[in-house]
Amino acid sequence: MGKYVIKPTASGFHFTLKAGNGEVIASSQTYKTLDGCRNGTQSILKNAPVAAIEDQTVEGFAVEKNPKFEVYKDKADEFRFRLKAPNGEIIASSEGYKSKAGCKNGIESVRKNADSEVVELL
Repeated sequence: MGKYVIKPTASGFHFTLKAGNGEVIASSQTYKTLDGCRNGTQSILKNAPVAAIEDQTVEGFAVEKNPKFEVYKDKADEFRFRLKAPNGEIIASSEGYKSKAGCKNGIESVRKNADSEVVELL
């Protein structure tokens, strides 16, 4: 099973969700408070299993309701995803993937690891 790793930053707190092999699957924004960061991990647990996938790399893609995973291409032409909460806020974002299949595997890994332990490195 994976784990969430919460760390302090210069301006607050940040978490990464790691798969069982230690690879980072998704990263959060910076939260001002530790409680806010903890709530972010709980938001993944609540929303990732039910979130639809909106593939923005396809012309005329269907717009999904939040919560959702948005699949898109970045400036380096790599595939990425971001998980949005019901209110439209970004909960977590991925690293770049060379293929869309790899990106979708990352989404499935987030779903699989959403119910992971939280480790705080404070």
